[in-house]
Amino acid sequence: MIKYLLLVSLVIHATLANSESASKKWLTLNGQRPSVIARGGFSGLFPESSDFANQMALGTSVHDVVVLCNLQLTKDGVGICQGDIRLDNTTNIAMLFEKGSKTYKGQWARILLGVVQNIFSRPSAFDGMLPMSTVDDVRNSNPPAFWLNVQYDAFYTENKLNVTNYIQKATRLQGVNYISSPEIGFLRRTNGVVNKAKTKLIFVFLDKKATEPTTNQTYGSMLGNLATIKTFASGIVVPKDYIWPVNAENYLDAPHQSTEYLQFIDNSQFSVDGLITDFPPTASEAVACFAQYPDIKPTKGQALIITHNGASGVNAGSTDLAYQQALEDGADIIDCSVQMSKDGVAFCLDSVDVTGDTTAAAAFMSLSTTIPEIQQPAGIFSFDLLWSDIQTLQPQLTSPFENKGGLPRNPANKNRGKFLTLAEFLELARVKAVTGILINIENAAYLASQKGLDIVSAVSTALSNATFDKQSTQKVLIQSDDTSVLSKFQNVPAYTRVLYLKDEISDAPKTPVGEIKKYAEAVTLPRFSIVPTIDGFTTATTKVVNEMHAANISVYVTVLRNEFVTLAFDYFADPYNRDCNLHFWDWRNPCSSDSMPESSYSIIPAEAGSLLKTVPEETQPPASSPTPALDVADVVDPPLPAVTKPASPPPATSPHSSAVANIANVVLSLVAIVVFSSLSLV
Repeated sequence: MIKYLLLVSLVIHATLANSESASKKWLTLNGQRPSVIARGGFSGLFPESSDFANQMALGTSVHDVVVLCNLQLTKDGVGICQGDIRLDNTTNIAMLFEKGSKTYKGQWARILLGVVQNIFSRPSAFDGMLPMSTVDDVRNSNPPAFWLNVQYDAFYTENKLNVTNYIQKATRLQGVNYISSPEIGFLRRTNGVVNKAKTKLIFVFLDKKATEPTTNQTYGSMLGNLATIKTFASGIVVPKDYIWPVNAENYLDAPHQSTEYLQFIDNSQFSVDGLITDFPPTASEAVACFAQYPDIKPTKGQALIITHNGASGVNAGSTDLAYQQALEDGADIIDCSVQMSKDGVAFCLDSVDVTGDTTAAAAFMSLSTTIPEIQQPAGIFSFDLLWSDIQTLQPQLTSPFENKGGLPRNPANKNRGKFLTLAEFLELARVKAVTGILINIENAAYLASQKGLDIVSAVSTALSNATFDKQSTQKVLIQSDDTSVLSKFQNVPAYTRVLYLKDEISDAPKTPVGEIKKYAEAVTLPRFSIVPTIDGFTTATTKVVNEMHAANISVYVTVLRNEFVTLAFDYFADPYNRDCNLHFWDWRNPCSSDSMPESSYSIIPAEAGSLLKTVPEETQPPASSPTPALDVADVVDPPLPAVTKPASPPPATSPHSSAVANIANVVLSLVAIVVFSSLSLV
C-alpha cells in the first residue's frame, strides 16, 4: 500500500496558514496543522487535473486543501496541467497522431485530446472522456489555494518557451500561492518577478543520485546546504524516503508502527508542513482524524472485529504470531478454522489443503491427490498427514494478490510462527480474556464417511474441556456452511451458531431466511452479497442485511483486506471502511477496521453505484449475469453420515517372477546407458 498510496513528496518549511484548535499542538514550522496538497486533484481516482479530479478533491478533503498543477507549456505558450511533458503517457494523443511522435511533444491543440489514467491499477473507465485542463481551468475551480509545479524549465528554454514570463502573468492575473521546481536557475529568476508575500517559492528535491541542472550537483549532496537554498526558496519538497529511508527489502530502516501518513506528521520529533498526495481524502483523514490521538484502539460497540486466521495480513495465518498480533491490534473475536490430522488431532488452519499455508509441497508432494467433494484442484490434505508430520512444516504467509500486481505480505515474517492445536488456541483465548472466539467447521460429512474422523465431536469435546460451554463471559461462535453441523450445537446456550453462505446472493426471501432461523442465530456473507461490484465499481446495495435483520439474524461480512486492489474504486483506495449496518467484520488486518476516533471532520462515503453513473454508458463495463436469490436448497443440508473407519488398503503383492526379470533387464539397460554416456565424455 505504501507504494500505491503515492504520498509523492513532502513539503517542509512552507505552509498555508490554517485555523486550528488551540488544543492541538503541531511540530510544524508555524505550529499549525499540515496542509493537504492534492497533486492533480484526486488523481488517484480520475485522470490527473481533469475537472472530475479537481472537483472530487475539493469535495472530499479538508476545507483548505491545496490543488497542485504540474505545469506544461504548449508550442503556442498555453499552460496546461499534466504530470509529464510526454503526452502519450497521460492522454490519448498516440491514437490521434500515430505518425506525429517526436522526441518531444507539445504542439497539438488540447481540444482534441482526452486525458487518461497512466497507472494501470487505477480506473480506466474515465479515459478519454474528459479534456485536458489548462491552468485557467483548474484555477477556475476555485481551490482554496493553488500550486504550480514547474518540472522542465531547461527543456522549455531550449525550445524558446519562457516559463518565467508565463509565471509572471499567471501570478498577476490568477493568483498562485506556491511555485515549485527542481531547477535552481528557474527559482532564482522567478524570485524577482513574484510577490513573495503572496507566493512562496519551493525547491523540489529529486532522487538523491540525480543531478540538479544549474549546479551539476546531486540532490543528495545539496540537502546539507539548506542555508544556500534559503536564499532563493522559502521551502523544500523532498521524496518521502529522504525522511524515512527504506532498505532493499522495502522495510523502513528505523522500524515504525504507525501508518504511512502519520509517520510524517504525528511523532515526538517533527512534523512536515504538508503532504502532496494523489489521494487527498486519505491525507485529510490522517491530518484531521487520526493525528495526535496516541494509542488509538478500536472503539467498542457497533460492529465487532473478527479476525481471519488471526492477523493473517501481517503474519502467517493461524499461527501463534498471527493471533498475538490480532490481540495487540484490538480484535474482538479471534477465529480458528478447524482441520483434522490423520491421527485425529484438531488444529487451526485456513484450509484442509495445506499446500497454500505451509511448506508441505516440498516434503509431501507424493501425497497430492484430487478430491472433487472438497475442491477441484489437486492438493495435500491435512487428514493424510500425522500431527507429527504437520509439526515439521513451516507456516507460509501468502497473499491472494501476489499474482495480481505483485503485492507480497510482510516477507520478513513469511515462515515465522507455529501452528496451534485447537486446545492451544482455546487456552490462548481463555488466558488473554478475549471478547470471544469463532470456530469454523467444514468438510464434516466427508471426514466422517471417508476418513473416519469426527470433527464435530473433536470440537465439542475441546470446547467442553476448556469450559467454554459453561460460561457466558466470552462469546463462542460456531460457524459452518453445513446446517447439520450447526444442529449438533443447538442445545448449548453459550454458543451462537453462524451459517456461512459462501455463494454470492442478491436477495434473501422469507422462506429460506425462516429455514436459517431453525439452525443459526447469525449468517456470514461474502462482501459482494451486500455491495456487489463490477470491474471495480460498486453497483448497488442489496437488501440482504435488512432482510436478515428483520428475522433477528445477525450478519457478518467476509473477507475484508487492506490491499487497495481489493477495494472498490468508490472507497478511494482507503482501507478505513464504514459499515453497512453489520454486526461484525471478518478482517485480516484488525487494527485498520474501526480505529477512527471521534472528530469534527468526516468524509461521506460514496453511495454505492454513484461513481459508476459518472462513466458514459458506452464505456461502462458489460452487465454481469444476475446473481440468484437465496433458496431453501442453499440452506438445508442432509444429516451427517455416521463416522466410518476407512477400509484398510490391500496388502502389497510380490511381483511375478517375469516382472522381476523385466525390472532387472531395465536396470541393466539403464546402467549400460550411464556407462556409455560416461565413456563418451572422456
